[in-house]
Amino acid sequence: MAFLRLLSSAVLLWITTLSVAQAHEVLPSIGDMRASDTEVTFEIRANLESFIAGIDLTETADTNESPQAATYAELRALSSDALPAHFEAFWPRMADGITLTAGETALVPTLTNVSVGPVGDVEVVRSSIFAFSAELPAGAENVQFGWDSSFGVLVLRQMDVPAPYDGYLEAGALSDVISLGGGGQATGWETFVDYIPVGFDHIVPKGLDHILFVLGLFFLAAQFRPLLLQISLFTLAHTITLALAALGYVNLPGSIVEPLIAASIVFIAIENVWARGISRWRPFVIFGFGLLHGLGFASVLGEFGLPEETFVAALIGFNVGVEVGQLAVIAVMFLCVWQALRIDRGRNEAGRGLAIYLALLVSAVALSVLNPAPLVAALENPVWVFAAPLAGVFALCMLSIQLRNQPDAFRRLVAVPCSLVIAAVGAYWVIERVFL
Repeated sequence: MAFLRLLSSAVLLWITTLSVAQAHEVLPSIGDMRASDTEVTFEIRANLESFIAGIDLTETADTNESPQAATYAELRALSSDALPAHFEAFWPRMADGITLTAGETALVPTLTNVSVGPVGDVEVVRSSIFAFSAELPAGAENVQFGWDSSFGVLVLRQMDVPAPYDGYLEAGALSDVISLGGGGQATGWETFVDYIPVGFDHIVPKGLDHILFVLGLFFLAAQFRPLLLQISLFTLAHTITLALAALGYVNLPGSIVEPLIAASIVFIAIENVWARGISRWRPFVIFGFGLLHGLGFASVLGEFGLPEETFVAALIGFNVGVEVGQLAVIAVMFLCVWQALRIDRGRNEAGRGLAIYLALLVSAVALSVLNPAPLVAALENPVWVFAAPLAGVFALCMLSIQLRNQPDAFRRLVAVPCSLVIAAVGAYWVIERVFL
């Protein structure tokens, strides 16, 4: 009975974790650079509240989980008239964190404008715009830009010149030297490589809804052939709509796409409860849902503004990153349940399996409690966000090994409970995205 109570607690913690994980997602800032003969100007769309609150965006993917969450919430509730004054007071700190040079000359950025959107839903990130400029020395031909790593990722785009520079700057990275007259466009290969981490990051750690959908596919049948068929169909479908949406041929508002994505998670997970294999019509359903998820990917990619000259390379790189992220999720989950699967399929390794999962369960719980700082920095989230779900999986695997002599022990005690949890989270998201 004690073990079952522990199991229930772990699963409940899992549900709670997944339900709240994406409330204040950290997004890249988008910067547009223009230059004249005398000055260079930057217009940056960003989450100003995270800057002002002092959140280190390299250490968190969710502002709700930062030590400054309370301050952030207060700032997020400020009106569009009140917040600019707070940012203006913060500007000297931001200016100190900006590196802007023209050759060997350091340029001094001056804040010129702050534009803040309406309050709206305080549980959603608010995009605001701030602009600054700097005088150019006589004869300047190029500049280089960067900012403090705590300000997070920046997509920097050069405007109004031929073959403009377009860069994805990881936190703290300096741009390449940017020719003020243009001509600094990245090659197709460079663009392809730059956009792979963008796609991967959208899955791990930020694409929880897509992760749950892929796990829903996994828990139907943790076997190579059915999993390969499902993932291939899903990949093909979302690649099609991602390309069409990025080219401007398809455009559906997020208010429609996001609830449907959540509903797709519920459907796939619920089907896992009563289906024992891939039905004749499940491939068509997965393909249709893949089309929806492609539109979700496109909404994120569209925020970056793909470079026109290397559009195809950027699109392919982003999609490759998405696929690598999905495969990484499947690989991790397979490793987590591998021993339980072996025992369910007749391997006489029950004692070894119980010992392995007990050690993993204790480790996951310990990491959740201790929340070690190095792992927090690496994961960009509190450790329990990842460790608590794994603890639930390990506990379920222990239960399936303990009751291995019962028919379909793994399916009934691991795959079905995990699918029910996934369905519950998806249902919560449907309600949240439609009504809240």
